[in-house]
Amino acid sequence: MAGILKRFKDIMAANINALLDKAENPEKMIDQYLRDMENDLQKVKEETASVMAEATRAKRVLDEQDAEIAKMQKYAEKAVLAGNDGDAKKFLERKLQLTNDRAALATVAENAQANADKMRAMHDKLTQDIATLNERKASIKAKVQAAKAQEKMNELSEKVGKINITDGMSAFDKMEEKANKMLDKANAKAELNNGAAATESVSSLASKYDTESSAEVDDELAALKAQMGL
Repeated sequence: MAGILKRFKDIMAANINALLDKAENPEKMIDQYLRDMENDLQKVKEETASVMAEATRAKRVLDEQDAEIAKMQKYAEKAVLAGNDGDAKKFLERKLQLTNDRAALATVAENAQANADKMRAMHDKLTQDIATLNERKASIKAKVQAAKAQEKMNELSEKVGKINITDGMSAFDKMEEKANKMLDKANAKAELNNGAAATESVSSLASKYDTESSAEVDDELAALKAQMGL
């Protein structure tokens, strides 16, 4: 019971919000806290019922004492009217004894009622807090999820912020420059190869005409053309 009452102190004095503020993981904490409160509520309900029953019993005993005192008073009055002073004294003695005992019974009844009032207040506060927290649970969990998502975005932004874009662009420029050089070199080789092929073709063609024909061959060619009417 001591653990329950300690938790009640937190509830009654601090408020649920203050307890949640201390939690590193509110999402898990709120579920665990609700389970603890539900378990505590059952124990408190039983304890409160016992304390209230004790207060009722103490009040009943006090009422019975008051009734007995009133009864002795009436008997004493009847005895006086009947002229029996001796009987009246006995009834008054009993009344005095009951009256003296009543003070202790009254203290017990008052304390029992005070305890019952405190326990009932604790019970009602716990019941109300559980209802309130259940209503707010979904909202709190949604806020926790939103906070986690935002934190991830913050971490990502921080990591991106640390990347040196200038260095990256510089490296890219160097790669592009190297690619351009490779392309220029390949084009130059192709141009040289084309030039060499052209020179070789002209040289081959010229060699066909470098050899002079003999006179006899020229005469034969002329005769052939004459026959062909050319």
